[in-house]
Amino acid sequence: MIDTIIFDFDGTVADTNGMVINSWFHTYETLGVEKPSREEICRTFGEPLSISMEKAFPNVPVNESVDIYRVHMEKIFEDEIEPFPGTVELIKELKNRGFKVGIATSRVRNTTMIGLNKFGIVPYLDAIVTVEDTTKHKPDPEPVLISLDKLGAKAEEALMIGDSMFDIRCAHNAGVKAVLVSWALAVNEEEKNGPEGPDYCIEKAEDLLTLLEKENA
Repeated sequence: MIDTIIFDFDGTVADTNGMVINSWFHTYETLGVEKPSREEICRTFGEPLSISMEKAFPNVPVNESVDIYRVHMEKIFEDEIEPFPGTVELIKELKNRGFKVGIATSRVRNTTMIGLNKFGIVPYLDAIVTVEDTTKHKPDPEPVLISLDKLGAKAEEALMIGDSMFDIRCAHNAGVKAVLVSWALAVNEEEKNGPEGPDYCIEKAEDLLTLLEKENA
């Protein structure tokens, strides 16, 4: 019986893809490093920023590259962040149906809360786990395990909804089934259909309700 839903935030609930890519490009330009393709940047989606930055700019102190990125991001974040179609309504409906609902994100708490408050869904969330709450990060299971503990849920009672293989592996490493959203930019067809791929895929946010009805039939 599934009674707990854990959502990733960026790229799953919130359409931050454009501003994330733009903030990466701004960081490359500021540091005078040749920009990669959008696809290469999308491959970092779901990974903690400091880890991605250390890989991208090995000759730059990680706090310097992270600061450049975050200062730019914070300037545009509140104005530009929007939910993906149907995600706000889905979270509200899940809560109204008695599900326990949480967020497990690799984003920092400050901007996570800015987005969640803008969307008006904080009252519908039973747990919010951000990168500051964990010592190990996706794809390590710790973010989901902490979420389960805060939600008072068992792994077999939960689903993780995400847009990256970091989310999928994090869920599976915690013993939780994983659902991939169709609007994901960070997962290719080979990964999607591979042995480590998601348990389910949904085309639209509201499809999760149909999936849950089948799971709990």
